[in-house]
This record gives sequence, structure tokens and C-alpha cells, in this order.
Amino acid sequence: VPAPIWYDYAIVRVVPRPEREEFMNVGVILSSVMAGMLEARIEFDEARLRALDPTADLVQIRAHLQTIPLICAGGAAAGALGRLSQRERFHWLTAPRSAVIQTSAVHGGRCEDPMQALDHLVRSMLHVADRPAAT
Repeated sequence: VPAPIWYDYAIVRVVPRPEREEFMNVGVILSSVMAGMLEARIEFDEARLRALDPTADLVQIRAHLQTIPLICAGGAAAGALGRLSQRERFHWLTAPRSAVIQTSAVHGGRCEDPMQALDHLVRSMLHVADRPAAT
């Protein structure tokens, strides 16, 4: 049995009107120092956001969301943030903020395969159709 791999993750949320504190989950950021991994998956359902706030600036939100995987990858494409260490980039991305793009609290877990853990988190936290219907 392989040793477990520890990871941290946070859910990316769009909060179109922060004063109302309503949000929609749109992504997952997963970091594993043990596996040398920092990855984000973003799935932005514009129609769902329009139902929450018809006046939301989709162009600006989409642009901001597109930067998250770039920052995770690091390097020149991420600008000054790309020069930070993997852990520093994760902490910067998950720092609390009162903005349209926010993250949940950071949670921890362990797994055998961080990519499978990321897939599971995306399915369970982002995919509405995969959840049981409310009764």
C-alpha cells in the first residue's frame, strides 16, 4: 500500500455582489507539497451566474478566473506571482478577500493520487447535475 499523499484545497467562488454573500462554486485549487502539485480547475457556468445576478460582469469575471490556473502553473505567464514558490502561490490564491472572486476556507485531505482527488472535488463541489435532487 503506497503512503498517503497529503493535500490542501479550496473552492473558488464567484460572489457577484459581496454585500449579499451569495456565491456560486466555479473551481477547485489543489496543492500537494508532497506531490509537487498546484493545480486549479475552473468550470464557469455563465447561465447559472446570470440566474444569481443578471447584472454580473461576465467578461471581467471570466478574465479573473482565467488567471487562477496561470498562477498555479507559475512562470512568466503568471507575472510577478509566477516567481513565488508553489506554496506561496497557493497561499496568495486562497487568502481571504472581499471581492467578486473568493475562495472557501482551506481544507486538507489525503489520497493516493492527487489528480484523482482533484477530479473527485470537481465532481462533488461543482457539478450540480451530479448531486441528488432535493426532496
